[in-house]
Amino acid sequence: MTVQDKELVPGLAGIPAAESSISYIDGQAGILEYRGHRIETLAEKSNFEETCWLLWHGELPTRKQLDGFRARLAGYRGIPQEAVDVIERLPKGGHPMAALQAGMATLGMYSPNVDVHDQSQREDAYARLIAATPTLVAAFARARAGKPFVAPDPDLDTAANFLYMLTGETPDELAAHVLDVCLVLHADHTMNASTFAARVVASTEADPYSVCASAVGALKGPLHGGANERVLQQLETIGSADAVPAWLDKVSAEKGKIMGFGHRVYKTKDPRAKRLQTLVREVREKLGSTPVYDTALALEDAVVAKLGAKGIHPNVDFFSGIVYEKLGIPTDFFTPIFAIARVSGWLSHWNEQMHDNRIFRPGQIFTGSHDAVYVPIDER
Repeated sequence: MTVQDKELVPGLAGIPAAESSISYIDGQAGILEYRGHRIETLAEKSNFEETCWLLWHGELPTRKQLDGFRARLAGYRGIPQEAVDVIERLPKGGHPMAALQAGMATLGMYSPNVDVHDQSQREDAYARLIAATPTLVAAFARARAGKPFVAPDPDLDTAANFLYMLTGETPDELAAHVLDVCLVLHADHTMNASTFAARVVASTEADPYSVCASAVGALKGPLHGGANERVLQQLETIGSADAVPAWLDKVSAEKGKIMGFGHRVYKTKDPRAKRLQTLVREVREKLGSTPVYDTALALEDAVVAKLGAKGIHPNVDFFSGIVYEKLGIPTDFFTPIFAIARVSGWLSHWNEQMHDNRIFRPGQIFTGSHDAVYVPIDER
């Protein structure tokens, strides 16, 4: 059978592109696992650094291993002044994801070359990128606000350190815990668009900085990571819980998209959304409610009542933006936080790809013409 005889599957929906033991989804049952561990358990009992180790090594670390890994991350969080200079010169009106993509490429130019066939060098690059990505994001946030760069604090973990670099102040325990759980929830999610992009670029044996920069580009899109920004914008547009019924009727009549609902895989409530909703409650109890949160609850009830039977339920984007807003993080930095977490997943897939690599080269179904006649320019 030739390529032309094969049936096109738009978006490669459901077509296996690789074998992987990193994460697993059962969309009907609403299950997400990292290396066999349920996401609910990791979100409750683990932390981001431990989760990163799990994704890379396939097993939970001992205390000694985790302490060593944390020390390694602390040593790699600083970025060269030249990289800071590049980030500070970027247009202040640009999107933070574009800044992160540029920052990753720049960081790669100032980092040791990586032999992608050397396991120890891959592991070192993994630690370097996990450690430095939050610094790149915070550096642009500070520069855009006209504030000086804040160097990382080696005594803080990934989540607390990121909040510290954003504000220049050590975050309270709740804020650091909430962000840490968010990073765990976003660390990996099987063969999504950005992970596929990462594996495609990895298959060319490109360096890990290029792999992550390409994945950032995919994550930036509103149909992928950028959806969490649009959820908050949607809730602000609705305005209040009382306005939800009329807004939903209008969107349904116009066959518009309801951001934060539905998923290509999950046909029940996203297990990550369940934990995020709990985090929202915890933050709400301490910092108070907001019209956005009340609107979100009303919208969830209305959409599930109307479309739940069709498998339309809240996904991870629906509550993540509300959490970040309560932490005082600007809306357009929601997706970069997603990237801070997902670097661990992208690079775990990169590592897996390198174990038995074959460059991706899919076929196509040609729909053009043949034997076109060239007409000289003066006769056209």
